Amino acid sequence: SNRPFPCKRAVQCRTVSRVRQTNPKGEAKAAVNTFLTINMMIRLLFFLLREGNSPDHHLSVTYHQLLSQVCRCANVLKQMGVGKGDRVSIYLPMIPELVYTMLACARIGAVHSIVFAGFSSECLCERIMDAQSSILVTAGRSHNQNGSASEPHPLQRGLKTPWRSGYHVWWDEVMKDAPDECEPEWVDAEDPLFILYTSGSTGKPKGVLHTVAGYMLYTSLTFKYVFDHHPDDVYWCTADIGWITGHSYVTYGPLANGATSVLFEGIPVHPHVGRFWEVIEKYKVTKFYTAPTAIRLLMKYGRDPLQRYDLSSLKILGSVGEPINPEAWQWYHDAVGQGRCPVVDTFWQTETDAYLSWDPQTFPFFGVEPAILSEDGEELEGEAEGYLVFKRPWPGIMRTVYRNHERFENIYFKKFPGFYVTGDGCRRDKDGYYWITGRIDDMLNISGHLMSTAEVEAALMVHPAVAEAAVVSRPHQLKGECLYCFVTLTNNKEFSQTLAEELKKLVREKIGPIATPDFIQNAPALPKTRSGKIMRRILRQVACNEKDLGDLSTLSDPKVVEVLFSQRCEATA
Repeated sequence: SNRPFPCKRAVQCRTVSRVRQTNPKGEAKAAVNTFLTINMMIRLLFFLLREGNSPDHHLSVTYHQLLSQVCRCANVLKQMGVGKGDRVSIYLPMIPELVYTMLACARIGAVHSIVFAGFSSECLCERIMDAQSSILVTAGRSHNQNGSASEPHPLQRGLKTPWRSGYHVWWDEVMKDAPDECEPEWVDAEDPLFILYTSGSTGKPKGVLHTVAGYMLYTSLTFKYVFDHHPDDVYWCTADIGWITGHSYVTYGPLANGATSVLFEGIPVHPHVGRFWEVIEKYKVTKFYTAPTAIRLLMKYGRDPLQRYDLSSLKILGSVGEPINPEAWQWYHDAVGQGRCPVVDTFWQTETDAYLSWDPQTFPFFGVEPAILSEDGEELEGEAEGYLVFKRPWPGIMRTVYRNHERFENIYFKKFPGFYVTGDGCRRDKDGYYWITGRIDDMLNISGHLMSTAEVEAALMVHPAVAEAAVVSRPHQLKGECLYCFVTLTNNKEFSQTLAEELKKLVREKIGPIATPDFIQNAPALPKTRSGKIMRRILRQVACNEKDLGDLSTLSDPKVVEVLFSQRCEATA
């Protein structure tokens, strides 16, 4: 059958016959036609094994069935006027229709812009407006943290307009009569494939733009080599497709290698705390890729849930999204991997498309040249710690910030001209191993999700009682990092627990549940330099109750720090 994914070349699966790859102009097809010949044992090649929120909800989708659904969706989009280069916003939970839609966009040369389904309707609106999307594909309801399907989708909660016939259409109605064949659109190697918005330090999300050929080449190679993929593997990445991990290692990377994958809609602890292990046993998963936040969550339930299931199929374990602490790594390796599975701890970003480095080697991937710079831009040799940068581009690097190339240059290249600046700190030990130490800009990594301090601060300051706000992170046993917010109130306003709850609810509504603050502290004043800049280093130390503050000579009013420490007791009580 035909394979409905964007790739410049046919990929060996069992036996693959290559057909037309480029037209006379040298353009690539956004969906390659290949023929998969099944071997004598008639092994059925699955695109995905869909596991719903309940163990009773499951579905198997073959590559042939995937192709049919993708073509139908592509034809529906074309009937609605979507063409090459048009943007389509997708706001769906982890269901097969999400994959069908993103691949349908790729098949006709349209540019998909997927918005994480946990974001608020305001966040969605901002991204639709920036991308200038002509179509939105969404759902009416989604599962909540208890596994119930009764929770309205964030869009439904924020929707202000009534249903309009002809303007709003139901998926099932438009798909049922759509043809199941759709010729792929010819596209150039550097034509855009998708836009994915990531938080910016200014608070305005930036549209990271990736292109067809470079993205597919790099995603395909990293999936194949980092996970040592083989045709008989069953691979499971637990990431949401709304993030770059889901784009690259739930959809495009596995598809480009003809992999059989698990698509998981649920949460790790519903309907019981052994849900992950149950799924691994059910599908005999061989390669398992998840986040440190999920590992730490499951650690607290001990090894008993693990011992109820057969995890002998596992061969490789992966970690992604944030630095993994030693305790979580050890438990992952010893309890989940039973001491016999390598743990690949990958580092990469939305902007970089795919892995730049991974454990256990902790060295860069092919063609990636890292360096460590001092604050003055001096390249450090040997054992060193400083800014992590890269010396030259690689196929999967982002091409621009959508509709704002100047912002692209300023964010990633201005601080250290001639280098790509990651925004992360890094340490290189005496053996040449690289250790990512975390963000060194005004960004927060909460449960593996990157967001800006400015974005959260702006949400807090919508409340009429808040005059000023500053947000930092502090260590969290489960999430890795959590939000610790300082708020300065307007005149005659008193801080209370009721106000703190109102502010948490406000952030949740404006951004989404992932941004809900854990701590909100009253701050009669914030520590600032004489030029008025907030000293976040001091706020982080207050949040962590670290009394050794170092040099405070640049503070305009050092007494502010004493007040913050005294108020801290109330915030963490």
